[in-house]
Amino acid sequence: MPSWSTRERSAYDGVARTLHWVIVVLVAMQFVIGWTMPDVHKDTQPVGLIAWHLGVGALLITAMVIRVIWRLTHRPMPQALSPLLGAASALTHFGLYAALLIVPLLGWINASSRGWTVRLAGVVPYPGLSATGSAFGHRMGDVHGVLAWVLFALICLHIVAALFHHFVLRDGVLRRMLP
Repeated sequence: MPSWSTRERSAYDGVARTLHWVIVVLVAMQFVIGWTMPDVHKDTQPVGLIAWHLGVGALLITAMVIRVIWRLTHRPMPQALSPLLGAASALTHFGLYAALLIVPLLGWINASSRGWTVRLAGVVPYPGLSATGSAFGHRMGDVHGVLAWVLFALICLHIVAALFHHFVLRDGVLRRMLP
């Protein structure tokens, strides 16, 4: 088991850890809101839980863009993993990052097609990504729903892998992301 000083050197920096956990909270909120909000139909208005879903989604996509930029410019010390585990880790992380960007982006496209304005913190309007009434935008709402389940599966895989590293391999991988 690595010493604390080794953990310090191999840990993600404070910004990366903070972004990770902020995104965890936002995604958890999105799934709870998404599961409990009413179904969206042709004449549905963006009020109540639907408005919350749009707002949290706007925060999520902003946090993910910041996280991707940070990750590309601040790489942590690599963890010593077998080639198989390294490849599985890289593939899973790529899938998570892609899904965490694509799922809210598709929701934004769908909201735009409904004539809804997506706003960051309820104030800063995001531009529309599809024309109001766009058939493509409406279809992207369906894809958004399906890919949300793919994201959920990737998150479950990520959690299981972190627990496997912590309890079975005891290699310190999980501690790298803990505050």
